Amino acid sequence: MTQIKRSAGQSAVAAAAYRSGEKLHSEYYGEDSDYTRKGGVICSEILLPSHAPPEYADRETLWNAVEKAERGKKAQLAYSFDIALQNEFSLEENIALARQFLLENFVSRGMVVDFAVHQPDKEDGGIPNPHFHVMCPIRPIEPDGRWGNKQRREYVLDEYRERIRDEAGNYVFNAVPTTDWGKPETLEAWRQAWADLCNAKFAEKELDCRIDHRSYVRQGVEQVPTVHEGVSVRAMEKKGIPTDKGDFNRWVRSANAKLKNIRQTIANLLAWLKEAKAELSKPQEPLLADLLGRYYSGRNAGAWSQKAKLGNLKSYSAAVNYLSANRIYTLSNLEERLTCRKETADSLKASLSAKEKRMGELDRLVQLAGFYREGRPVYDKLNSIKWKKKREECAAEQEHALHFFYMARRELKPYLAEGGKLPVKDWQEEKTRLQQECQEEAGKLKKIHADLKSIRQIQYAVGSVQYDEQHRAQARTRKNEIEL
Repeated sequence: MTQIKRSAGQSAVAAAAYRSGEKLHSEYYGEDSDYTRKGGVICSEILLPSHAPPEYADRETLWNAVEKAERGKKAQLAYSFDIALQNEFSLEENIALARQFLLENFVSRGMVVDFAVHQPDKEDGGIPNPHFHVMCPIRPIEPDGRWGNKQRREYVLDEYRERIRDEAGNYVFNAVPTTDWGKPETLEAWRQAWADLCNAKFAEKELDCRIDHRSYVRQGVEQVPTVHEGVSVRAMEKKGIPTDKGDFNRWVRSANAKLKNIRQTIANLLAWLKEAKAELSKPQEPLLADLLGRYYSGRNAGAWSQKAKLGNLKSYSAAVNYLSANRIYTLSNLEERLTCRKETADSLKASLSAKEKRMGELDRLVQLAGFYREGRPVYDKLNSIKWKKKREECAAEQEHALHFFYMARRELKPYLAEGGKLPVKDWQEEKTRLQQECQEEAGKLKKIHADLKSIRQIQYAVGSVQYDEQHRAQARTRKNEIEL
């Protein structure tokens, strides 16, 4: 869920036109947004509570009314939801499920709902991505059909229940929302309601799959997310043309595989350490170097050639050097190092996630800058034409370029300097720096892999000594039982 707001250069009318695949006119901006040639829009519909004016069933009327009700240049206009549908359900089942969810959870609260179901064409071998977009005005509708207030004033009182004034003489108050629509708890309830509705449908169809409304972090699934590639990037990748996003996602998948391997290896080693410590714990914990010495002495006793004995000596020396260099003397020291490695891997995961998010934002800004740069000459030329007919002809010919220019100008408004300059170079340099940092962190993952390889060799040697001692102890027990 996000907000559509003027402070980000957004238009509720343009957003509604895109989602519904229609042509709508914005009275506030004086612009037409035409998405009638947009593919993949299966259906769109407006759901109204009983007290809403019936004319709001018209999309253009509804969102122009929302724009008119908001006077602020930085006004928040609408909530926007993007919700994934399920490939296991038919299109009709998905649409019915979406409508049921919106009626039970949104319209029942008095919210106006504008929703559209999208099902983009999938590429060969690709996974279908059916989903639906929802827009709801933030300002509630009163029982008389007029727009209500988004907030109310709650005055701060002193111990005598009197209003408190600030230094300027104004009463101090807190702005309290008139609805709970924007609260995190409400969004959480909606997400769970959607998951429950889908899971009930899975159960009804006797399917084993289930969805979870919680994030990967809350589920305990630790992995770095990939960036959204989009249709253009996938088309280029399919033709064998490498892209920055494609390269980054391939790197992320490789890093995720390494992180998964690291976590699994550490978990296995920690489990082994727990068992080994339980077996080997004595008043004084045995030194790892001593255990390694007993292991390689046993190997040398059974070695038939000088070459094998020399190989055992080199392996023993390498293991002892590793332990000495890292100040690992006992199993407890080894456990501390593994725990430290686990914390490092977790920290790398968090760092990579943050960098991935920022690089996605930078890619979007650079893309918008390109739209702005390409469309600005067309926009200037259009404004230089005095004759209305010629202006209309020019606008029709350059409709595509103007549409992307207007969109880019709205979203880049906070970044535009005097003369219409944009810090594109700074964005590109920041992304290059982030990519270099990602590569450095990949090198750290490689070092952890090498470290774990040395520890696993030590694990094998210590485990062998432990097994031999247990075997000899069992043999002595059996011998004593026979003698008795």
